[in-house]
Amino acid sequence: MPIVQIIHNPTAGDEEHTKKNLIQLIESQGLECRYSSTKKPGWEKFKPDTDMLVLAGGDGTIRKVTAELLSRKLLDKRYPIGLLPLGTANNIARTLKLHGKLEDLSQCWEACRTTPFDVGLIQGLDEQPAFFLESYGTGLFPRLMSEMKLLGEKEDETPTEKIKRALRVLHTLVLDYQPRECTLLIDGVDHSGHYLLVEVMNTTSFGPNLSLAPTADPGDGLFDVVVIGEEQRAEFASYVQDLLNGHPLPFSYHTFRGQKIEIEWQGTHAHMDDELLRKMKKFSKISIEVQKGILEFIIP
Repeated sequence: MPIVQIIHNPTAGDEEHTKKNLIQLIESQGLECRYSSTKKPGWEKFKPDTDMLVLAGGDGTIRKVTAELLSRKLLDKRYPIGLLPLGTANNIARTLKLHGKLEDLSQCWEACRTTPFDVGLIQGLDEQPAFFLESYGTGLFPRLMSEMKLLGEKEDETPTEKIKRALRVLHTLVLDYQPRECTLLIDGVDHSGHYLLVEVMNTTSFGPNLSLAPTADPGDGLFDVVVIGEEQRAEFASYVQDLLNGHPLPFSYHTFRGQKIEIEWQGTHAHMDDELLRKMKKFSKISIEVQKGILEFIIP
């Protein structure tokens, strides 16, 4: 009987996603289950005979577990990873087309069909480990993250309400944010300019479900680099408003693809996934390279 280690963020999801219910869900698929909570010490100490991991939480939970696996030198043993997306945005699960009822998602675990998932490794930051699963970016989005931290959490806010609140703040920022100078090299080709936003994307969407790289494949060994300049300010603002209205229209943006990205940005804020980087020096040189197929996610 395959042994599954479930790693659960108990603050994600709702009252139906309890420890008891999650264990029952896994055992109903003919799998042996071991449980750990990310809110308790020692969650990362799963046993070496573990056959697969199941992560019950959002994108932040996946990042937290990935950081632990990278520190262990993941290549020593690769664990197939099943996802139960219980977070707010669930951009990684969206990219992998994992949606629907948890019972339906769990039915594919025994067959264990996997797809590779790349990781972006970042050089030039003090923070360690420096990596991303969704995106690394500068400009508007880290500014949005900073504003949302100042506003704080709202009690009893649903995931949909949280995303809409972030989009309203983003729409306001788009109208006034000043473009910044950016030196941008993609596989040695110069794409420098003045931009509102630069995002090096591994997934199709990031943040409050901003789908700026709809054709991105996180297992193809390439990043999608999205840049938005002054000439697209109004169009991007309209796109955000359409998201708020629930009827997003296609947004024509500039996208480049590559394996090695070098960025020097005029500002001092950046982000990697949901982590805000506040203490960067202006024109800090950041180098990003793809680490191909580091993770393996289970898909239907």
